[in-house]
Amino acid sequence: MTSTLTHGICVFCGSRPGDDPAFIADATTIGQAIAAEGWRVIYGAGDIGIMGAVAEAAQSAGGKLFGVIPQHLVDVEVGRVSSDAFVVTDNMHTRKTVMFANSDAILVLPGGPGTLDELFEVMTWRQLGVHDKPIVLLNTNGYWDGLIDLIDGIIARGFAEPSFKEFLTVVTTPDQAMASLRARLS
Repeated sequence: MTSTLTHGICVFCGSRPGDDPAFIADATTIGQAIAAEGWRVIYGAGDIGIMGAVAEAAQSAGGKLFGVIPQHLVDVEVGRVSSDAFVVTDNMHTRKTVMFANSDAILVLPGGPGTLDELFEVMTWRQLGVHDKPIVLLNTNGYWDGLIDLIDGIIARGFAEPSFKEFLTVVTTPDQAMASLRARLS
């Protein structure tokens, strides 16, 4: 372990593997790196897709998992009941709230509509002054380029202040993501 810190890193990501092997590779690297820091992975408790890759890598590296899943997804996402903490909620909103409340930082990997929902909720909370937690976006092979353009457009069209984009630290490698988290959490 490179650190004695005990931080919770909320990882928002896809429950599918996506179309690029780099997504799973980066997820595996992230899971191992979070475990190596002695930090806990807080995630959606699924055992499939990118989410499952992060959890498997972290747990295999001796890391701790805090999984949160709504009851209606326990079977669909194959809940990883071997997590150190496994919380079943009534709904998706409570899932996000529990994950966020137990985290010190948010790390977003490639994902779909659920990941976008999670990202924009924590960015909106940040804009409203609800929190000051770091939000790191891992833009593996340009996956999030369209989203970054969308945020620029929202700002350019007057629907958000330029500071909105500053809430998000965009990185392109797992090493950069971890360096950004270390800098903010030290």
